[in-house]
Amino acid sequence: MTTLKLTVLPDRTLKNGKHKVRISISHKSDTRYIQTPYVIDSMSEFRNGQVVTRPDATILNSRLRKKLNFYQDILDTIPNVDRYSCTELKNILASRKDYCEISYMQAAEEYLSELLEDERTKSEKLYRVASNSFVKHEGNLQLANITPEHIQHFKSSLTKTNRSSTTIKIYLTLIKVIINYAKKKKMVTYEIDPFTFCRMPNANIRELDLTPNEIKAIRDVELGKYNLNVVRDIFMLTYYLGGINLVDLLSINFKKSNVCEYVRTKTKNKKEGEMKTSFTIQPEAQELINKYISKNGKLVFGKYNTFGKCYSVVSRKIAELAEVAGIEKRVIYYSARKSFVQHGFELGISLEVLEYCIGQSMKKNRPIFNYVKIMRKHADIAIRKILDGLK
Repeated sequence: MTTLKLTVLPDRTLKNGKHKVRISISHKSDTRYIQTPYVIDSMSEFRNGQVVTRPDATILNSRLRKKLNFYQDILDTIPNVDRYSCTELKNILASRKDYCEISYMQAAEEYLSELLEDERTKSEKLYRVASNSFVKHEGNLQLANITPEHIQHFKSSLTKTNRSSTTIKIYLTLIKVIINYAKKKKMVTYEIDPFTFCRMPNANIRELDLTPNEIKAIRDVELGKYNLNVVRDIFMLTYYLGGINLVDLLSINFKKSNVCEYVRTKTKNKKEGEMKTSFTIQPEAQELINKYISKNGKLVFGKYNTFGKCYSVVSRKIAELAEVAGIEKRVIYYSARKSFVQHGFELGISLEVLEYCIGQSMKKNRPIFNYVKIMRKHADIAIRKILDGLK
Protein backbone atom coordinates (compact mmCIF):
# COMPACT_ATOMS: atom_id res chain seq x y z
CA MET A 1 0.00 0.00 0.00
CA THR A 2 1.25 3.46 -0.92
CA THR A 3 1.16 6.09 1.81
CA LEU A 4 1.81 9.82 1.82
CA LYS A 5 2.65 11.86 4.90
CA LEU A 6 4.30 15.10 5.98
CA THR A 7 7.79 14.85 7.38
CA VAL A 8 11.02 16.71 8.17
CA LEU A 9 14.41 15.09 7.60
CA PRO A 10 16.96 15.82 10.36
CA ASP A 11 19.93 15.13 8.09
CA ARG A 12 18.80 17.52 5.35
CA THR A 13 19.41 20.93 6.84
CA LEU A 14 19.37 24.10 4.77
CA LYS A 15 22.44 26.37 4.77
CA ASN A 16 20.76 28.70 7.25
CA GLY A 17 20.11 25.80 9.64
CA LYS A 18 16.39 25.63 8.90
CA HIS A 19 14.40 22.65 7.60
CA LYS A 20 12.00 22.15 4.73
CA VAL A 21 8.79 20.24 5.29
CA ARG A 22 8.56 17.39 2.79
CA ILE A 23 5.97 14.89 1.63
CA SER A 24 7.20 11.34 1.97
CA ILE A 25 6.03 8.65 -0.45
CA SER A 26 6.28 5.11 0.93
CA HIS A 27 5.82 2.47 -1.73
CA LYS A 28 7.12 -1.11 -2.11
CA SER A 29 9.37 -0.85 0.96
CA ASP A 30 11.00 2.27 -0.46
CA THR A 31 10.61 5.97 0.38
CA ARG A 32 11.06 9.09 -1.71
CA TYR A 33 10.36 12.76 -0.94
CA ILE A 34 8.75 15.78 -2.58
CA GLN A 35 9.78 19.18 -1.24
CA THR A 36 7.24 21.79 -0.23
CA PRO A 37 7.96 25.54 -0.09
CA TYR A 38 7.39 25.60 3.68
CA VAL A 39 10.31 26.00 6.07
CA ILE A 40 10.55 25.69 9.87
CA ASP A 41 13.32 27.05 12.05
CA SER A 42 14.16 23.82 13.92
CA MET A 43 13.14 20.18 14.35
CA SER A 44 11.34 21.11 17.58
CA GLU A 45 8.71 22.94 15.51
CA PHE A 46 7.48 19.73 13.88
CA ARG A 47 5.82 16.89 15.77
CA ASN A 48 3.55 14.00 14.73
CA GLY A 49 3.19 15.27 11.17
CA GLN A 50 2.29 18.82 12.17
CA VAL A 51 3.95 22.19 12.66
CA VAL A 52 3.87 23.23 16.33
CA THR A 53 5.02 26.04 18.65
CA ARG A 54 4.95 28.70 15.94
CA PRO A 55 2.62 31.72 15.69
CA ASP A 56 1.77 30.72 12.12
CA ALA A 57 1.39 27.00 12.87
CA THR A 58 -2.33 26.91 12.07
CA ILE A 59 -1.84 28.59 8.70
CA LEU A 60 1.11 26.38 7.76
CA ASN A 61 -0.72 23.20 8.74
CA SER A 62 -3.73 24.21 6.66
CA ARG A 63 -1.58 24.82 3.60
CA LEU A 64 0.44 21.66 4.09
CA ARG A 65 -2.75 19.63 4.43
CA LYS A 66 -4.04 21.08 1.14
CA LYS A 67 -0.79 20.15 -0.56
CA LEU A 68 -0.88 16.64 0.86
CA ASN A 69 -4.49 16.24 -0.29
CA PHE A 70 -3.49 17.48 -3.74
CA TYR A 71 -0.99 14.67 -4.18
CA GLN A 72 -3.30 12.11 -2.56
CA ASP A 73 -6.01 12.99 -5.09
CA ILE A 74 -3.54 12.41 -7.92
CA LEU A 75 -2.41 9.14 -6.41
CA ASP A 76 -5.99 7.93 -6.18
CA THR A 77 -6.46 8.41 -9.95
CA ILE A 78 -3.38 6.38 -10.98
CA PRO A 79 -4.43 2.90 -12.16
CA ASN A 80 -2.32 -0.14 -11.21
CA VAL A 81 -0.02 1.74 -8.84
CA ASP A 82 1.99 -1.41 -8.19
CA ARG A 83 3.35 -1.28 -11.71
CA TYR A 84 5.56 1.64 -10.71
CA SER A 85 8.62 1.86 -8.53
CA CYS A 86 8.68 4.38 -5.71
CA THR A 87 10.95 6.67 -7.76
CA GLU A 88 8.64 6.49 -10.76
CA LEU A 89 5.63 7.24 -8.59
CA LYS A 90 7.41 10.21 -7.02
CA ASN A 91 8.25 11.57 -10.48
CA ILE A 92 4.63 11.21 -11.60
CA LEU A 93 3.36 13.11 -8.58
CA ALA A 94 6.06 15.78 -8.72
CA SER A 95 5.38 16.44 -12.42
CA ARG A 96 1.81 17.52 -11.72
CA LYS A 97 1.38 21.24 -11.20
CA ASP A 98 0.24 22.14 -7.73
CA TYR A 99 -1.60 25.41 -8.05
CA CYS A 100 -2.40 25.69 -4.35
CA GLU A 101 0.20 28.39 -3.80
CA ILE A 102 0.38 29.96 -7.24
CA SER A 103 0.56 33.74 -7.28
CA TYR A 104 -1.37 36.10 -9.50
CA MET A 105 1.75 36.97 -11.49
CA GLN A 106 2.61 33.30 -12.08
CA ALA A 107 -0.82 32.79 -13.61
CA ALA A 108 -0.44 36.01 -15.60
CA GLU A 109 2.96 34.92 -16.97
CA GLU A 110 1.45 31.65 -18.20
CA TYR A 111 -1.31 33.55 -19.99
CA LEU A 112 1.14 36.11 -21.40
CA SER A 113 3.33 33.34 -22.80
CA GLU A 114 0.32 32.04 -24.74
CA LEU A 115 -0.25 35.51 -26.18
CA LEU A 116 3.36 35.62 -27.36
CA GLU A 117 3.06 32.17 -28.91
CA ASP A 118 0.10 33.52 -30.88
CA GLU A 119 2.25 36.53 -31.89
CA ARG A 120 -0.13 38.89 -30.09
CA THR A 121 2.71 41.12 -28.91
CA LYS A 122 0.60 44.28 -28.54
CA SER A 123 -1.93 42.44 -26.39
CA GLU A 124 0.86 40.92 -24.31
CA LYS A 125 2.27 44.37 -23.54
CA LEU A 126 -1.14 45.71 -22.54
CA TYR A 127 -1.88 42.74 -20.25
CA ARG A 128 1.56 43.10 -18.70
CA VAL A 129 1.06 46.80 -17.97
CA ALA A 130 -2.29 46.07 -16.31
CA SER A 131 -0.87 43.17 -14.30
CA ASN A 132 2.12 45.16 -13.14
CA SER A 133 -0.24 47.91 -12.00
CA PHE A 134 -2.34 45.38 -10.07
CA VAL A 135 0.72 43.92 -8.35
CA LYS A 136 2.05 47.40 -7.58
CA HIS A 137 -1.14 48.36 -5.74
CA GLU A 138 -2.17 45.02 -4.20
CA GLY A 139 1.04 43.01 -4.05
CA ASN A 140 1.71 39.71 -5.80
CA LEU A 141 -1.13 37.91 -4.03
CA GLN A 142 -1.73 34.21 -4.17
CA LEU A 143 -4.60 33.61 -6.56
CA ALA A 144 -6.67 31.94 -3.89
CA ASN A 145 -6.31 34.96 -1.61
CA ILE A 146 -7.65 37.55 -4.07
CA THR A 147 -10.97 38.86 -2.75
CA PRO A 148 -13.60 41.36 -3.93
CA GLU A 149 -12.02 43.82 -1.49
CA HIS A 150 -8.72 43.65 -3.39
CA ILE A 151 -10.46 44.38 -6.69
CA GLN A 152 -12.39 47.28 -5.18
CA HIS A 153 -9.21 48.70 -3.65
CA PHE A 154 -7.39 48.37 -6.97
CA LYS A 155 -10.23 50.20 -8.73
CA SER A 156 -10.13 52.98 -6.13
CA SER A 157 -6.34 53.25 -6.43
CA LEU A 158 -6.60 53.69 -10.20
CA THR A 159 -9.23 56.39 -9.72
CA LYS A 160 -6.96 58.29 -7.32
CA THR A 161 -4.18 58.33 -9.93
CA ASN A 162 -6.54 60.30 -12.23
CA ARG A 163 -6.69 57.60 -14.86
CA SER A 164 -9.62 57.88 -17.25
CA SER A 165 -12.69 55.68 -16.84
CA THR A 166 -11.77 54.00 -20.12
CA THR A 167 -8.31 53.07 -18.84
CA ILE A 168 -9.72 51.83 -15.53
CA LYS A 169 -12.25 49.66 -17.34
CA ILE A 170 -9.55 48.22 -19.60
CA TYR A 171 -7.25 47.40 -16.65
CA LEU A 172 -10.05 45.74 -14.68
CA THR A 173 -11.19 43.79 -17.73
CA LEU A 174 -7.67 42.47 -18.39
CA ILE A 175 -7.20 41.42 -14.76
CA LYS A 176 -10.56 39.65 -14.92
CA VAL A 177 -9.51 37.82 -18.09
CA ILE A 178 -6.40 36.46 -16.36
CA ILE A 179 -8.35 35.38 -13.27
CA ASN A 180 -10.94 33.66 -15.46
CA TYR A 181 -8.09 31.96 -17.34
CA ALA A 182 -6.73 30.68 -14.02
CA LYS A 183 -10.17 29.37 -13.08
CA LYS A 184 -10.53 27.53 -16.39
CA LYS A 185 -7.08 26.00 -15.91
CA LYS A 186 -8.17 24.80 -12.45
CA MET A 187 -5.44 26.89 -10.83
CA VAL A 188 -7.94 28.31 -8.39
CA THR A 189 -11.56 28.11 -7.26
CA TYR A 190 -13.50 30.77 -5.41
CA GLU A 191 -16.49 30.61 -3.15
CA ILE A 192 -16.95 34.32 -3.91
CA ASP A 193 -15.52 35.46 -7.22
CA PRO A 194 -13.19 38.50 -6.85
CA PHE A 195 -15.26 40.46 -9.39
CA THR A 196 -18.64 39.65 -7.85
CA PHE A 197 -19.23 43.18 -6.53
CA CYS A 198 -17.17 45.12 -9.07
CA ARG A 199 -19.13 47.57 -11.21
CA MET A 200 -17.14 48.37 -14.32
CA PRO A 201 -16.90 52.10 -15.07
CA ASN A 202 -18.42 53.33 -18.30
CA ALA A 203 -15.77 53.74 -20.97
CA ASN A 204 -15.61 57.02 -22.82
CA ILE A 205 -16.90 56.62 -26.36
CA ARG A 206 -14.03 57.31 -28.73
CA GLU A 207 -15.09 59.59 -31.58
CA LEU A 208 -12.58 58.21 -34.06
CA ASP A 209 -14.66 57.59 -37.16
CA LEU A 210 -14.34 59.85 -40.20
CA THR A 211 -17.00 60.96 -42.64
CA PRO A 212 -16.88 59.68 -46.23
CA ASN A 213 -15.64 63.12 -47.29
CA GLU A 214 -12.79 62.95 -44.77
CA ILE A 215 -11.83 59.48 -46.01
CA LYS A 216 -11.82 60.88 -49.56
CA ALA A 217 -9.63 63.77 -48.39
CA ILE A 218 -7.03 61.30 -47.13
CA ARG A 219 -7.32 59.27 -50.33
CA ASP A 220 -6.91 62.23 -52.67
CA VAL A 221 -4.47 64.54 -50.87
CA GLU A 222 -1.17 65.25 -52.64
CA LEU A 223 1.73 64.07 -50.48
CA GLY A 224 5.38 64.90 -50.87
CA LYS A 225 6.82 62.59 -48.25
CA TYR A 226 7.42 58.90 -48.94
CA ASN A 227 6.47 57.83 -45.43
CA LEU A 228 3.17 59.71 -45.57
CA ASN A 229 2.33 57.97 -48.84
CA VAL A 230 2.98 54.60 -47.21
CA VAL A 231 0.83 55.50 -44.21
CA ARG A 232 -2.00 56.69 -46.50
CA ASP A 233 -1.85 53.50 -48.56
CA ILE A 234 -1.92 51.26 -45.47
CA PHE A 235 -4.82 53.27 -44.06
CA MET A 236 -6.83 53.08 -47.28
CA LEU A 237 -6.10 49.38 -47.78
CA THR A 238 -7.41 48.76 -44.29
CA TYR A 239 -10.61 50.58 -45.18
CA TYR A 240 -10.96 48.89 -48.58
CA LEU A 241 -10.47 45.43 -47.04
CA GLY A 242 -13.24 45.69 -44.50
CA GLY A 243 -11.32 47.33 -41.66
CA ILE A 244 -8.73 44.55 -41.55
CA ASN A 245 -6.12 44.74 -38.77
CA LEU A 246 -2.51 45.43 -39.72
CA VAL A 247 -1.19 42.08 -38.50
CA ASP A 248 -3.71 40.27 -40.69
CA LEU A 249 -3.09 42.54 -43.67
CA LEU A 250 0.62 41.66 -43.61
CA SER A 251 0.04 37.92 -43.21
CA ILE A 252 -2.18 37.33 -46.26
CA ASN A 253 -0.81 35.84 -49.49
CA PHE A 254 -2.51 38.01 -52.13
CA LYS A 255 -1.02 36.05 -55.04
CA LYS A 256 -3.37 33.10 -54.60
CA SER A 257 -6.61 34.63 -55.90
CA ASN A 258 -8.77 37.72 -56.08
CA VAL A 259 -10.29 36.77 -52.73
CA CYS A 260 -9.20 38.08 -49.34
CA GLU A 261 -9.56 35.20 -46.91
CA TYR A 262 -8.23 35.11 -43.37
CA VAL A 263 -8.88 34.25 -39.75
CA ARG A 264 -8.50 37.25 -37.50
CA THR A 265 -5.33 36.82 -35.42
CA LYS A 266 -6.74 38.64 -32.41
CA THR A 267 -9.60 36.20 -31.87
CA LYS A 268 -8.58 32.98 -33.61
CA ASN A 269 -8.04 31.19 -30.29
CA LYS A 270 -11.19 32.56 -28.67
CA LYS A 271 -13.91 31.87 -31.21
CA GLU A 272 -15.49 28.50 -31.88
CA GLY A 273 -16.90 27.18 -35.13
CA GLU A 274 -16.51 29.02 -38.42
CA MET A 275 -13.96 31.80 -37.97
CA LYS A 276 -12.91 32.61 -41.53
CA THR A 277 -13.70 35.93 -43.18
CA SER A 278 -13.81 35.82 -46.95
CA PHE A 279 -14.70 38.44 -49.57
CA THR A 280 -13.74 39.48 -53.10
CA ILE A 281 -10.98 42.07 -53.38
CA GLN A 282 -12.43 45.23 -54.89
CA PRO A 283 -10.55 47.19 -57.62
CA GLU A 284 -9.63 50.02 -55.23
CA ALA A 285 -7.83 47.57 -52.97
CA GLN A 286 -6.30 45.58 -55.83
CA GLU A 287 -4.62 48.71 -57.20
CA LEU A 288 -2.79 49.24 -53.91
CA ILE A 289 -2.02 45.54 -53.50
CA ASN A 290 -0.36 45.49 -56.94
CA LYS A 291 1.79 48.42 -55.82
CA TYR A 292 3.25 46.61 -52.81
CA ILE A 293 2.92 42.87 -53.46
CA SER A 294 6.17 40.90 -53.15
CA LYS A 295 7.30 37.70 -54.85
CA ASN A 296 5.82 35.57 -52.08
CA GLY A 297 2.46 37.26 -52.41
CA LYS A 298 2.65 39.24 -49.18
CA LEU A 299 2.70 43.02 -48.94
CA VAL A 300 5.98 44.84 -48.34
CA PHE A 301 5.79 48.60 -47.92
CA GLY A 302 9.32 49.46 -49.06
CA LYS A 303 11.73 49.89 -46.17
CA TYR A 304 8.85 49.31 -43.76
CA ASN A 305 9.15 45.57 -44.28
CA THR A 306 8.05 44.19 -40.90
CA PHE A 307 4.96 44.51 -38.77
CA GLY A 308 6.92 46.51 -36.19
CA LYS A 309 8.19 49.02 -38.74
CA CYS A 310 4.76 49.40 -40.36
CA TYR A 311 3.05 49.83 -37.02
CA SER A 312 5.66 52.37 -35.93
CA VAL A 313 5.43 54.57 -39.01
CA VAL A 314 1.61 54.50 -38.98
CA SER A 315 1.51 55.40 -35.29
CA ARG A 316 3.98 58.24 -35.71
CA LYS A 317 2.71 59.75 -38.95
CA ILE A 318 -1.07 59.20 -39.06
CA ALA A 319 -1.76 62.51 -37.28
CA GLU A 320 0.48 64.38 -39.74
CA LEU A 321 -1.32 62.71 -42.64
CA ALA A 322 -4.67 63.87 -41.26
CA GLU A 323 -3.36 67.40 -40.79
CA VAL A 324 -2.07 67.57 -44.37
CA ALA A 325 -5.45 66.28 -45.57
CA GLY A 326 -7.14 69.13 -43.72
CA ILE A 327 -8.82 66.99 -41.06
CA GLU A 328 -8.99 68.69 -37.67
CA LYS A 329 -10.34 65.82 -35.56
CA ARG A 330 -8.19 63.10 -33.98
CA VAL A 331 -7.27 60.32 -36.42
CA ILE A 332 -5.54 57.02 -35.61
CA TYR A 333 -5.05 53.81 -37.57
CA TYR A 334 -8.17 52.35 -35.93
CA SER A 335 -10.19 55.14 -37.56
CA ALA A 336 -10.14 53.20 -40.84
CA ARG A 337 -11.85 50.19 -39.25
CA LYS A 338 -14.28 52.28 -37.22
CA SER A 339 -15.19 54.43 -40.23
CA PHE A 340 -15.82 51.38 -42.42
CA VAL A 341 -18.33 50.03 -39.90
CA GLN A 342 -19.97 53.41 -39.32
CA HIS A 343 -20.40 54.06 -43.04
CA GLY A 344 -21.88 50.60 -43.54
CA PHE A 345 -24.31 51.12 -40.68
CA GLU A 346 -25.41 54.47 -42.08
CA LEU A 347 -26.04 52.79 -45.45
CA GLY A 348 -28.41 50.32 -43.80
CA ILE A 349 -26.13 47.27 -43.93
CA SER A 350 -27.03 44.78 -41.20
CA LEU A 351 -24.78 44.54 -38.18
CA GLU A 352 -24.37 40.79 -38.73
CA VAL A 353 -22.90 41.37 -42.20
CA LEU A 354 -20.65 44.15 -40.92
CA GLU A 355 -19.42 41.87 -38.12
CA TYR A 356 -18.53 39.25 -40.71
CA CYS A 357 -16.74 41.78 -42.94
CA ILE A 358 -14.44 42.97 -40.16
CA GLY A 359 -13.82 39.49 -38.73
CA GLN A 360 -15.61 40.32 -35.51
CA SER A 361 -16.95 37.54 -33.27
CA MET A 362 -20.61 37.14 -34.16
CA LYS A 363 -22.92 36.30 -31.28
CA LYS A 364 -23.98 32.77 -32.15
CA ASN A 365 -26.58 32.66 -29.41
CA ARG A 366 -28.78 35.12 -31.27
CA PRO A 367 -31.84 33.17 -32.54
CA ILE A 368 -31.51 34.62 -36.04
CA PHE A 369 -28.43 32.47 -36.65
CA ASN A 370 -30.64 29.40 -36.60
CA TYR A 371 -32.04 30.62 -39.92
CA VAL A 372 -29.40 32.61 -41.80
CA LYS A 373 -25.73 32.28 -42.67
CA ILE A 374 -23.46 35.19 -43.55
CA MET A 375 -21.37 34.34 -46.60
CA ARG A 376 -18.93 35.92 -49.03
CA LYS A 377 -21.65 37.15 -51.37
CA HIS A 378 -23.19 39.23 -48.58
CA ALA A 379 -19.80 40.69 -47.69
CA ASP A 380 -19.06 41.50 -51.35
CA ILE A 381 -22.32 43.41 -51.73
CA ALA A 382 -21.75 45.29 -48.46
CA ILE A 383 -18.14 46.27 -49.20
CA ARG A 384 -19.00 47.41 -52.72
CA LYS A 385 -21.83 49.54 -51.37
CA ILE A 386 -19.53 51.17 -48.79
CA LEU A 387 -16.76 51.87 -51.30
CA ASP A 388 -19.24 53.33 -53.77
CA GLY A 389 -20.00 55.88 -51.05
CA LEU A 390 -16.56 57.39 -51.69
CA LYS A 391 -17.17 58.06 -55.37
